[in-house]
This record gives sequence, C-alpha cells and structure tokens, in this order.
Amino acid sequence: MPLLVRGARQVGKSFTIEKFGQEFFDACVTINFDLYPHYATAFESSLEPGRILETLSVIARQDIVPGKALLFLDEIQQCPRAIMALRYFHEMLPELHVIGAGSLLEFALAAEEFRMPVGRIQYLFMYPMTFGEFLDAVGEERARHSIVAHDTTGPFPEAVHAHLLALVKTYCAVGGMPAVVQEYRTGKSVQRCQRLQAAIAQTYRDDFGKYAKKAHLPHLQNLFQSSPKLVGKKFKYTAVDDSVPSRDLKQALELLEKAGVVYRVKQTSGDGLPFEAGASERNFKIVFLDVGLMQNLCGLCGDMLAESDILAVHAGAVAEQFAGQELVENADPFIRAGLYYWAREARTSSAEVDYLVACGSRVLPLEVKAGKSGTLRSMHLFLSQYQSPTGIKVSQTNLQFEDAIMCVPLYALETLLSLTASAVAEKQ
Repeated sequence: MPLLVRGARQVGKSFTIEKFGQEFFDACVTINFDLYPHYATAFESSLEPGRILETLSVIARQDIVPGKALLFLDEIQQCPRAIMALRYFHEMLPELHVIGAGSLLEFALAAEEFRMPVGRIQYLFMYPMTFGEFLDAVGEERARHSIVAHDTTGPFPEAVHAHLLALVKTYCAVGGMPAVVQEYRTGKSVQRCQRLQAAIAQTYRDDFGKYAKKAHLPHLQNLFQSSPKLVGKKFKYTAVDDSVPSRDLKQALELLEKAGVVYRVKQTSGDGLPFEAGASERNFKIVFLDVGLMQNLCGLCGDMLAESDILAVHAGAVAEQFAGQELVENADPFIRAGLYYWAREARTSSAEVDYLVACGSRVLPLEVKAGKSGTLRSMHLFLSQYQSPTGIKVSQTNLQFEDAIMCVPLYALETLLSLTASAVAEKQ
C-alpha cells in the first residue's frame, strides 16, 4: 500500500524518505507541493494513476518507472487530491512505490470535506530521535549496545552507569530534533544547539498562521510558550491565562496536538486494557514534542548542563518529559501512540502514578523520579488495589529489584518493556 508518514515539522521525514529512496531504488522522484504548487495540477483533471504519472514525468522531467522508482509526494497536505489519489495507486498501480509526507498533514486528514481512502494507505508515525538514536548519532554506539544487550540479572557496571547518566543529561539539553543533534555532533556546543532550537521554535510559530484563524493566533502563541512549563502537572487552562475563556484555549490546544507539538497524557482507570476505555477527556497532563525544545522555551542556559541535577530542573518535569517522550517514540510506529496516567483524588488520600504501561495483558504502574530517591506511596497503593505484579520506578538509580518494584535507570527506557516482561516472568 502507499505509505503516509505523519509527524511534526523538522523531525526528519523528508530527509529520511529521500535517503531511503536514493539507497534502495533506481530513482527517487520528489514532488514537493509546497515548493512547487503547480505540481497539484497533475491531480486536478483525473485521479487515474497512469495519467497522473504521465503529467508528473513531464513536469518533473524524470521517468517514473513502477517497480524501479520511488514517488515521494512531499508536503502532500497542500494537495488533498493527491492523498485521495493514493487509493487508486493502490488499486490500479500497486507495483509503484509511493510515499507521502507532510508537517501539517493532520489538518488535511481532519478536514470535513476530505474523503479518506480507508484501508488503502499504510500510516507511519515519526517523532524526534530517541535517546538511543541520539547515542548512535553522536558516536556512542557502544553505549547504546551496552543498554540493549543488558539483561535483568544485575545492575550496570558503575562506570557505565555514570557515563550513561551523563549522556541522558546531555540529551535533555540537546533533544532529539535531527538538525540540533547534527549540530551537537559536529561542534559539541550546547550554546549553538540552543540557537538552532530557538530557530526551530520560531518555524513552529510561523506555522500558526497556516492552520489557525487570526483570532486564535494569540492563544496559540501563549499556549506554545506556556506548555513546556506545564509538563508533569494536571493541565488547567487557567494556568495558561486565566483571562481567556477555556473554550478558546481548548481549541488552541487541539491545534497544537494536530501539529504534533504536544501530546496528551490522559487520566485512566487501572482496571485493565485498553487504556482508552477508561480514559477521561477532561483530566489530562501534557508532554511536549521534544525535551531539548522544552528546555529552550523554559530558558535553559548552556552552563546548566554542567549541573549534576539537571533532570530535577522545573520540579522534576524534565525527567517526566524524558520518560514520556521515550514511551511515545519507542511505541509501535504504525499506530498513533497514546500516553496514560492514573490518579485517585480524595480529600483524605490523593494519589497519582505518572504513567501506565502495558506488558502483554498486564497493566504496570510507572513512576518517574528526577533524583535517586523518592517515596513510592502511590505506586504501592496501585499495586495493592489492582493486584499488579510489578511496579516500575524510573530514575537515576542503577537497575535493581526492590521487592515488587523494578528500578529502571532513565537510559534503559528503550528496552523497558522487554526488561519488564522478562523480570515479571522470573518473579513468577
């Protein structure tokens, strides 16, 4: 089936697809509807694949040979008829490899007048680089291998553990936006990375006018600037601006979600799977697109990287952002990732677990601690109430078991589910 790659701006969609096309096909023909709007005329008179290819070949001055060429429709949201045409490429010309991508694709797919070719398109969701991908990119392949190859029989060697924690703190300043990671790789300068992060943040602000009415622009600007500071807290519209009606800020939040700038972490019951069945639409937290951009928008200074407790910055929100981002980015890329947390609000005894994760058919509570210590009262309450076999504490502590709690270091979140599955099996 034709492939649609979905993701926020500047996470590496176009670069990755073109590199893939150049390496594995005789030709990669890129049609960028944003750069060359006249390409859309190829889809106006007919959606028949043969006629479309004929026209595109003439305009692009390249042969598009099914089975040998990759047709890449970039910024495809600018031409909704091209998205509709993907159905006919699948049905009438399946031997042609077609990939579409776009930063604001979600807005085209959500349009009321748009007819989605259901069952004719494969989706792939792309996010900023994971911590593991960051390690590969900056020449720390051995460090990543040490994480992936490790099992649950014991802790990491202390020297390796300290090295990996230092890399986590670097990643929390640099983040996973490919251009910023490339800048860090070449110069190892956090200050230069921050200037690039600021430029990327400005491109997001520039995009607001493309999908929001003028009346919504101030709310989008306000929410974009405020949301990094609200990570880890129950989201309240009054915390953004108590002078603006909640419905206006709600619309702004929905727009930022569609643009891939923020993800909701929905409150859900711990009764079982799927999490969405017990999720609340009213009670939620948020996670920002990228931990590096988050730090930049919160005013991180370059010299803060040298501090030993950078993960505790913003009341520990950086650690919770890192964990949420890793859970999203390491989820199944063919399904839109969802994040959930558990909370019990009572006058005498309130409790909250940062994230819930699925391990097979089991629901496991996951708590994030910025430091090496911290109470786990809420987690124990969850374990008791829902008979969950294991809780997961993610922190700067080395890998170990403490009764029913598995302590997972932040850097090992990439292999969290496999570590947890094997550990649960051993305990049983």
